[in-house]
Amino acid sequence: MFGKMVLNYMPGLKNLLAYDKSWLKHDVKAGLSVAAVALPVAIAYAELAGVGAIVGLYSCVLPMLAYALFGSSRQLIVGPDATTCAVIAAVVVPLSAGNPELHWQLTIVMTVMMGGWCLLASKFRLGALADLLSHPILTGLLNGVAVTIIVGQLGKVLGITLDEEQVIEKIIALPGRLSEIHLLTLGISILTLAILIAIKTFRSQWPAPLIAIVITTALVWITSAQQYGIATIGGSGFQSGLPVVHWGSFQPGLARDLLIPALNLALVSFVSLMLTARSFAAKNGYEINADAEFRALGVANLMSGLSQGFAISGADSRTAVNDSTGGKSQLVSVVAALIIGIVVVFFTQPLPFIPVSALGIVLIYASWSLIDLRGLWNLRRRNKSAFRLAFFTFGCVLIIGVIQGIGLAVLLGLLQFLRTVFRPTEHLLGIDENGMIHSLGNSTDVKMIPGVLMYRFNSPLTYFNVAYFKRRVLNLVDGAVLQPKWVVIDAVSCFTYSDISVLATINELKRDLKGRQIKLILAGRKTELTRWFKESRPTMKDDDMIMAPDLYLALRFIQSKESMSEGESGVVE
Repeated sequence: MFGKMVLNYMPGLKNLLAYDKSWLKHDVKAGLSVAAVALPVAIAYAELAGVGAIVGLYSCVLPMLAYALFGSSRQLIVGPDATTCAVIAAVVVPLSAGNPELHWQLTIVMTVMMGGWCLLASKFRLGALADLLSHPILTGLLNGVAVTIIVGQLGKVLGITLDEEQVIEKIIALPGRLSEIHLLTLGISILTLAILIAIKTFRSQWPAPLIAIVITTALVWITSAQQYGIATIGGSGFQSGLPVVHWGSFQPGLARDLLIPALNLALVSFVSLMLTARSFAAKNGYEINADAEFRALGVANLMSGLSQGFAISGADSRTAVNDSTGGKSQLVSVVAALIIGIVVVFFTQPLPFIPVSALGIVLIYASWSLIDLRGLWNLRRRNKSAFRLAFFTFGCVLIIGVIQGIGLAVLLGLLQFLRTVFRPTEHLLGIDENGMIHSLGNSTDVKMIPGVLMYRFNSPLTYFNVAYFKRRVLNLVDGAVLQPKWVVIDAVSCFTYSDISVLATINELKRDLKGRQIKLILAGRKTELTRWFKESRPTMKDDDMIMAPDLYLALRFIQSKESMSEGESGVVE
C-alpha cells in the first residue's frame, strides 16, 4: 500500500521502474545532447540572474534528478529559463543594493519560496491554474521578456556600461554611449554570433552554444585577453567548488518582500512548464498530470534552493533537443544531470575564462526565438480583445518591469473575464425550414416563431449578472413588434448551479412576464431545475414554473397548448 502511494506521488519513478531496455541507447544519446546544450545556457542564465556562473550548474543537477522522479512528462527537461531568471533579477537586484552575497541569499530564498508555493498548489489540486495565464498574456509576456533580455545584454556585448534600470531608459541612453564601444569585446561578440549562425545553418544537430563558448573561452585563455579589457566571468565574482553561501549576515525580514514575487514566479514558471510539457506529450501520444507537474516543479525548485541554485522551470529548447535526438523517458534527465555534476566537481577550472560578451550573445540568440511580434500583431485580425491584452502585457513588461507587468496583465485578463461574465453575448433563436433551431441572423432561412421569443444567455447565471439577464429579457419582450405569448429560455447555457439569488430573480421574472400575459418556459436541465426550485420554494405549484427537457420539447409543448386553445375557442363558437 505504501509503495503504491509513493508511486502515485512519483510518476517518473513509476515509469523508470517499468523501463523498456530498448530505450537505453536513445536516452543516453539524448542525455549527452541535453547536457551539451544545458551547460553553456545554464552559465549564461546565471549571469542573467545576477549570480556566479557555477550557480547555474548547481541549478541543473539536483532539479533534473528530482523532476526525473516526480515529473509525469517523459520528454520535459527542467533547468534555468530566460523568463524565471529575468523575474529573479527584477525582484532581487533592488533588494540586494549591489551586495553579491545578499543577492545570492535572496535568490535562494525566493527559489525555496517558489518551491513551497508549488507544493501548496499541488496539495490543493490547483493544476487548473495553468489556464490562468491565457495565450494572449503569455504572448505579450514572452515577447516583453525577450526584448528585456536582449536590451539588458547589449552593454555586455558592446563592452559599455548601461546602468539604467528599465528597458526604455536603456534604449534611450544607448545611442549616446556608442562612442564608448570596446572593439575587442565587440569582436568576441561577433565571433560568437558567427559561430552560432554557422552551426545553425550547416550543422543544426551540433550543440552550437557549447561550441561557441568553448572556442571563445579557449581564445581568451590562450591570448590572455583579460589584460586588454575583455571581461570574463572570473572577473565578476566567479567561485569554483561546492556551494559557499554564508547565512550569518542574512536578515530574515527581507523574506517578506519575496513572498508575493515568489508566488508570481511560481505561476509563470508552472504555466511555461505546462505549455512545453503538454505540447510534447501530445506529440508523443500520452497524457500528463497537471497536479503532479506542480508537485514536480515544487520539489525541483526546493532541490535547486538547497543546492544553492536559483529558480528553474521547463526548458523548451532543451526539451526540443531531447525529443529531436530520440529521448524516450525521464532517464534522459538523469544522464544529463550526472554529466553536469561531473563538470561541477572536476572541470570548473576553465569556467573563469568564459567571456561575458559571449554569454551575452548566447542569451540574445536564445531570446530571439521567443520573439514573435508578427504573431502578436496577427491577433489584431483574429481577436481584438486578445490583441489588446497581449499588447498591454508586452507594453507593461517593457515600461514598468516584468513582475509588475505580469501582475497588471493577470489583473486585466481577470477584468476581461469578469466583463464577459457580467455582460455576456446573447442570441435570439429561431427555426429553419427543416425545423432545426439556430441563432437568428446566422442565415436568412432562420425565422422567429410567431408568438415565441427564444433566448440564449451565454454565461452561467450568478448573483452579479442575473439582474442584467432579467432586464435584457424584459427589454426584448417590450421591444418586440408583436408581443410574444411565450418566452423560452435555453437553460443549458446559463443554469449551471443552484444560486438562491438567481432562483429568486427568475421568480420575479416569471411574475413580471405573467403581468404581461406571457408564460415563461425554462428549456433544459429539467431535473436539476425542478429540484432547485422545490428546495428554494417548497410551496411552489407544478404549474408555477413550466420546465421542459430541451428546446424542441418546449416548442412541442407550446404547439400543443396553442392547438388546445384553438380547439376550445372553436367549440365555444
